[in-house]
Amino acid sequence: MNIGVVYATAAYIAWGMFPLYFHRLSQVNAFEVVLHRTLWSMVFLLGVLTVLRRWAWLRPVLAQPRVLGAFAVSALLLSCNWLTYVWAVHHNHVLDASLGYFILPLVNVAMGFFVLKERPRAVQWVAVAVAASGVLWLALQAGHPPYTALILALTFGVYGLLRKLGALGALEGLALETLLLAPLAALALVFLHWQGGSTLVPGDGVTLTWLVLSGPLTAVPLLLFAAGARRVTLTTMGILQYISPSLQFALGVWVFQEPFASSRMVGFALIWMALLIYSVEGWWASRRQG
Repeated sequence: MNIGVVYATAAYIAWGMFPLYFHRLSQVNAFEVVLHRTLWSMVFLLGVLTVLRRWAWLRPVLAQPRVLGAFAVSALLLSCNWLTYVWAVHHNHVLDASLGYFILPLVNVAMGFFVLKERPRAVQWVAVAVAASGVLWLALQAGHPPYTALILALTFGVYGLLRKLGALGALEGLALETLLLAPLAALALVFLHWQGGSTLVPGDGVTLTWLVLSGPLTAVPLLLFAAGARRVTLTTMGILQYISPSLQFALGVWVFQEPFASSRMVGFALIWMALLIYSVEGWWASRRQG
């Protein structure tokens, strides 16, 4: 088996199992979890960069305000995505979170058209239309759009677009984002503690350990993903990426026992159909080009 498939699969399985981890921290405010995740991710990434001796990129980047500004925006989008995701797990919306990442590939197609001026193939537009009808159905059933899913899909979609256009690799880019966010996160944690608004109980070493683990749990899947992406085709990555939301969906239904009415099943079925159309078309196109 291509080792890249192993790396990418491991990354998507890790992301798919994230609800189990964040559910373990449900007693901690979602905002506070994200603050800790930012800080400990920075610590872990700085350690990795030190071991690998990959610091040469930092000085030139610090001298480029435009690059720093772009990564500041991507850092804010990433933190918004993290906050929404943690909030969804804490408030029993894991199914909505999985929906967001099922929608994401089709959001990427639309953004490629409107932003990068790419020309999706006709069948890809059919997939987008089918997925849009699924989202519309879910909105009609709930009486409002699936806000959680759409926020997750849009924030990570735009984040991915900025990173695609960015000048840094996966490791360096995430390190810069956490470096930009970390001072704000540290100040926010100090303020929460000073105001008595922190939900982390002093002396609770177990919870603090779980929060510290958010650093490697954030960075390691990303590094596995980057290693896999360099070794396999985009078509293969496009199919493997459904592992993550599929696992989240399974956890939401069978582990967290979230209600899943048959009416919602119609909307999910339309989106799954869209993904099937999108994946088969991508596989067929790659075979023809090969």
